[in-house]
Amino acid sequence: MLKLHPTRKLFDKLTLTSDGALPVTPMSKWLYEKPSLDINPLSGWHGHLVTLQRRNCVLMAHDSTRFPLVLPALTKPDFAELNDRFVDTFMNTLLKCGANEVHLETADKYLRPLQIDSDCSRSVQGTLNRMKDEFEHQLYYDRLNIADMTGYNAGAWLADTPRSVKGQKTVLWPKDAMLTLLERLAKSPADNQDIR
Repeated sequence: MLKLHPTRKLFDKLTLTSDGALPVTPMSKWLYEKPSLDINPLSGWHGHLVTLQRRNCVLMAHDSTRFPLVLPALTKPDFAELNDRFVDTFMNTLLKCGANEVHLETADKYLRPLQIDSDCSRSVQGTLNRMKDEFEHQLYYDRLNIADMTGYNAGAWLADTPRSVKGQKTVLWPKDAMLTLLERLAKSPADNQDIR
C-alpha cells in the first residue's frame, strides 16, 4: 500500500473500507492484485483538497522528495477512483519531468493502492500550502481554465521549484529527488525487495 496522509477536508470526501483503503473499482483492481511490499519507498504522500475557480482540486506531495501532483477539477466519481487518478497523474507528471523508460518501469513496479491514515507532517503540509499559492498564481497569471487542465504540466512546473525541508540545510529539488530515487530503486536487485 501507498500511505496517503490527507487533510481533514480531503479525508471527508473519501469513502474508505474498514482498514482505511479505498474500495476496489474496475479501474483500480489491477493495483490490488499486485503482491504486497513490506517496505515501499514510494509510500508516504500528503494530500490537500483546495477549491480553485470553484472546482475541487487535490494537491499531493511525496514526503521524502516533495514531488508534487496536481489533480484538478475533481468530481464525486473522481474521488471514488482516486487510486486510478493518482496513478495516471503520477506517471504522466513523471513523463512531463523527463522520466525515461527505466524511471517509468520502476515507478510502475512500486505502485500500490492508496491507504489513508491520519498521520501528518507540518513540514509537508507547509509545502502543500506553498504549492497551492504558486499554482493559484500560475492560473491567474497565465489565464488558465482549471476545467481544461490535466494537471500534468502544473505538477512538472511545481516539481522544478526548490523546496525547503525542516531539518535540512539545503533545498530539495523535487523533480531531481524523485528521478534519483527511481534510479536508485532500478539499480537495486528485485530480490533485495521484501515482497510477500
